[in-house]
Amino acid sequence: MSDLEAAVAAGVLGAEDGFRSLLQSTVEVARAIFDAKAASIFLFDAEHEELVFEAVAGEGAKTLVGQRFPSSTGVAGWVLVTRQPLVVDDLSADTRFSREAAEATGFVPKSLMAVPLLVGESALGVLEVLDRPSDRSFTLAEMGLLGLFGGQAAIGLDLLLRARRVRNVLAGQGQLAGLARLAAHLDAADDEARDAGFALVQALERILR
Repeated sequence: MSDLEAAVAAGVLGAEDGFRSLLQSTVEVARAIFDAKAASIFLFDAEHEELVFEAVAGEGAKTLVGQRFPSSTGVAGWVLVTRQPLVVDDLSADTRFSREAAEATGFVPKSLMAVPLLVGESALGVLEVLDRPSDRSFTLAEMGLLGLFGGQAAIGLDLLLRARRVRNVLAGQGQLAGLARLAAHLDAADDEARDAGFALVQALERILR
């Protein structure tokens, strides 16, 4: 299935703002549930081998979205590469923590919990919650709950990436603009109209190749 077909099937064309809102809601709720100072979703940019702040709640919310750093950096980089969740109660004593990278963001956390954002075999990013009140530590028992948030965030990132890929294709091929308008309406159509529209998109794609 091509990116365009996948986008039609998932109803993602023209919905980037909606998917970004889903990611922002995820970090805001995660921060509230864990009573954390901050929560972040990082998107893995495979082309540039960087992690990008895609959604932030709490500390850094107004300044960090869009900032990048090497994907091998810090705890987030470790979680991305190993695809393993992690709880660290004292980051100052953990060799995986990059204080330099943290200082560059303007917020140096003391503790965190992080999970990888996985879709199939692909690691799309990382979800972190940072710093709780001093009398409360992150626990392994809570990792399952954060994993649920991570599952939602992974779906949101996957849809966002699909929408961006299709947008880039359409931007470079003006003849597909009509397909974009058609696809944007299919998500709200009934099953029969949706199937007919999807078949039309496939046929038009073959003609335009």
